[in-house]
Amino acid sequence: MGFYENTLILKQDLADKEIKNVKEKYNQVINDASGKVMKIEEWGLLNLANKIKNFKKGFFIHYKFEGSKITLDEIKKRVNLDNSIIRHLVVKYKKLDTKNEFFSKTK
Repeated sequence: MGFYENTLILKQDLADKEIKNVKEKYNQVINDASGKVMKIEEWGLLNLANKIKNFKKGFFIHYKFEGSKITLDEIKKRVNLDNSIIRHLVVKYKKLDTKNEFFSKTK
């Protein structure tokens, strides 16, 4: 099992309820696919450097989790089918930093 960070960029025009549903859905996907979510961060609505699928902004959700290849395959499969996600990124780490939150709203 390895440590991973997964960042999802959602469409800017989604309602709060839809964003919450996506957040819970991918939390459940990771936990059901032999993974363990350690931390979920909502970074909020941020400007994108370049347009992605004609969107100038995106709502960012960041997961820190422990998982295996099965977990990664399940995430990739679900993200490819989900129309509310415009981009995602998974990064592998040797050790996760769960204390620092770089996009926290209270600084």
